[in-house]
Amino acid sequence: MSELVRDPVTEAPNGASDAVSDVYVRISGLDKTYHSERGDVEALKAIDLDIRGGEFISILGPSGCGKSTLLKCIAGLEDLTAGAVDIRGRPVTAPPLDTGIVFQRDVLLDWRSVLDNVLLPIEFARLKTRNWREKALELLHLFELEAFADRFPWELSGGMRQRVAICRGLIRDPALLLMDEPFGALDAITRDELNLELERIWERTHKTIVFITHSIPEAVFLSSRVVVMSRNPGRIVEVLDIELDRPRALDIRETPAFTKYVRHIRETFEGLGIMKRGR
Repeated sequence: MSELVRDPVTEAPNGASDAVSDVYVRISGLDKTYHSERGDVEALKAIDLDIRGGEFISILGPSGCGKSTLLKCIAGLEDLTAGAVDIRGRPVTAPPLDTGIVFQRDVLLDWRSVLDNVLLPIEFARLKTRNWREKALELLHLFELEAFADRFPWELSGGMRQRVAICRGLIRDPALLLMDEPFGALDAITRDELNLELERIWERTHKTIVFITHSIPEAVFLSSRVVVMSRNPGRIVEVLDIELDRPRALDIRETPAFTKYVRHIRETFEGLGIMKRGR
């Protein structure tokens, strides 16, 4: 699986790391307003954020705070009202080729086999699927799905379907992986299992991952940094470094350090009036 591993940081000609190259995604002064006959809806306001190469960053906030809109702006799927999104120093004006996307719903095609679903982005790119079949099988093996390559999505559990969706997002070995609440519809046990799976994949590949969630423990468990957002319109209120040792196991959630991060974020939301204060 060595081909899954890449250096996300571009090196300067003299071999020294250029400080600018450490920034993989730069979001500057981003505003997003939706216009309709019923009036304008301001979804995002004054978003400034630098995401470093190889970083696992979670964007955390309540429903309606613009998390998914922000992800779509990074993915080139939404036009910006103001500001800019740059990837590797280039403005995003269309979906970048070196980016994979995983959504909350797996959006698998039930009439195609698991293997053919994973290969779908290859077909969209008009590449020869036979040249990517081995890579697809390696990914399925990595996620313990190789035995199900010829099965159909309707034969799989929800967690297995989401694993297939992640394999599909990784098939072209993207340097940047965007994940929009991919585990939000799963039961707690399966969600924990996939959190561990994703932690393991990140440890192995060190891809740049932007992960959308509304679960505070999930964000703390997975992330290098957590971006905390408020709503109406969506703004960044805090960016929190998560200094917990890796690799991480589920029992880290029982440690005082983990609990302190969770409590801090919860208190931030309470201060914004998003969560009720406990008695």
